Parts: sequence; C-alpha cells; structure tokens
Amino acid sequence: MIKRSLFFTLLFFVAFFSAHSQDYAIVIHGGAGVMSKEKMNEEARAEYKAKLNEALLLGEQLLKDGAAATDVVVKVINVMEDSPLFNAGKGAVFTHDGVNELDASIMEGKTMNAGAVAGVQDIRNPINAAREVMDNSEHVMLSGKGASEFAKQQGLEIVPNKYFYTERRYQSLQSLLKQERERTKKDNTGTVGCVVLDTHGNLCAGTSTGGMTNKKYGRIGDSPIIGAGTYANNKTCAISCTGHGEYYIRLGFARDIAAMMEYQNLSVTDACKKEIDKLGELNGTGGVIAVDAKGNIAMEFNTSGMFRGYIKSNGEKEIAIFENE
Repeated sequence: MIKRSLFFTLLFFVAFFSAHSQDYAIVIHGGAGVMSKEKMNEEARAEYKAKLNEALLLGEQLLKDGAAATDVVVKVINVMEDSPLFNAGKGAVFTHDGVNELDASIMEGKTMNAGAVAGVQDIRNPINAAREVMDNSEHVMLSGKGASEFAKQQGLEIVPNKYFYTERRYQSLQSLLKQERERTKKDNTGTVGCVVLDTHGNLCAGTSTGGMTNKKYGRIGDSPIIGAGTYANNKTCAISCTGHGEYYIRLGFARDIAAMMEYQNLSVTDACKKEIDKLGELNGTGGVIAVDAKGNIAMEFNTSGMFRGYIKSNGEKEIAIFENE
C-alpha cells in the first residue's frame, strides 16, 4: 500500500514538473520611432530601461511560477500602462479635442480567442478591458461608451479622463494646434506591447496605445485590430506592433507575418523582416515584436529606435532602445 502511494506521489511530481519544464520567452516593446542618441540624455535612457526591466522581470517571475501567457501579457502591459513614459494608459497622448482616447487588444494562441477596446476615455488599464471582452463577452471589439459600460460591469477600475494627463503630452498637442511645428513620425510612437510563450507551450499577444497626438474624428489605429496590430496562433507565433497604424491596417501586418510562417515556412525573424520591408515600401514606419511556438524571438523596426527587451528561459536577456545597441 505504501509502495503504491509512493508511486502515485512520484507520478504526480513527474507530471507536475514536466508540465512546467517547457521553455518560455517574453518580449516587450514601448514604441518605435525617430529617436536620437544625442537628444536623449543618459538619465532618460536609464529611466526607460529601468521600466522595461521592471516589466520583464515581473513577466519572467510569473512564467517561472507557471502562469498562463494571457495573465503574463496583461500584468506586464499594466506596468507600462501605469507609467507616464509610454503612450498607453497614464502617458497617453491627447486628441485634437484635448482628451485621451485609448485602444488595446489581446489574443490567445491556443484558442485564437481575442478581445479589444477602442476609443475609451475612462478605463485605467485598457488591456484589462480587452481581456474581459475576450473572456466574458461574445464579441471581439467594443468601443467608446459601450466599452466603458461593459468594463464597469466587469468591475474594472474607472478613472476620470484627467488621470491620463501628463504635461509633456499636453504640450505636444499645444504645439501642433498652434502650428508651431508639423506632425512628425515621433508623434506616432509610444505604443506598448507584449508577446509571451509560457511554460505550457501557449502563446499570447497584447497591445495598448493612446494613438496619435492631435487625432480627430474618433480615429482608431491598428493596435486594437486583430490581425493588424496584434495576433497570436500556437501554430506560428504571437505578434505585437507599434508605428503608424494606418499602414499596419492596410497590410494586415500581424496576420501577414503568421501567414508567411504558415504557408511559406519562413522563420519568425525572416517573416518579420519581410513584413517590415513591405511597410517601408508604403513609406510606413514602425516596428514589431514576435515569439514563435519554439521560443524564437524577433524585434524588427525600420526607425532609428524602438524601446524593446526580452528574456528567455535559457538566460538570454536584452534591453535596448536604439539600432545596433
């Protein structure tokens, strides 16, 4: 009897550790765009890298503890949404009307279930709302007041729009409104994203953004659009994008990468590079992060920099901002 009990105990531990022995990988971005090493001082670089590191270390610990990819994506993006450094959540840019409108989406690779919110003004963490849409509704995308009402029903934190105010973003809007400068590619940057392969072999991708400074007419970019700014499929990869959203939408950017992997047998790196080339052919700018089902990662962009980083279960780690860093 004791031998049998010991056998089943050993069997349980073997099964448990086997289930948590899968390799993992996490990749994040905080936006791609025109960046200058000369104009970004050491203090600013250190601040950005510290926040990226904080997000990565949280994700790594969750993965080591056996957390599901979806939970990791949400919690990691929360770190960046709560930081005024990025154009998402707290640091979102202002619309032409002087308010903050936020978008986010999430997709699971195992089920290919997805959720998104767009044009919301009072949900503290839009990625949480996107997840609620995915898990607790029959829909994929909700927008505006309807999305906020749904978020309230799900018990998410609702905040006044002034919560998202930061002086830096407000002054950026003012200079555009006064026509003191033309819109630049820098105005499209700051979106945050996370892609994960968890220890159970599942993929997930999420993206969150405040959109473009001075946007009008309820403009929505690629970030909340599944297949454009976010995509995940366990057969191929998980993808999150950042850049000038109109071009990503036209290309079906994220889905196209997965399709090239599925139908042309391209690696995740080659597929991402090829899609960035397509973006450039349209005169679009931005970047992409991705992880495939085997834990291979890609971080590609055609701008002078992209806030980015990754950690893999084999100990590999990188946090970078500029090209060739």
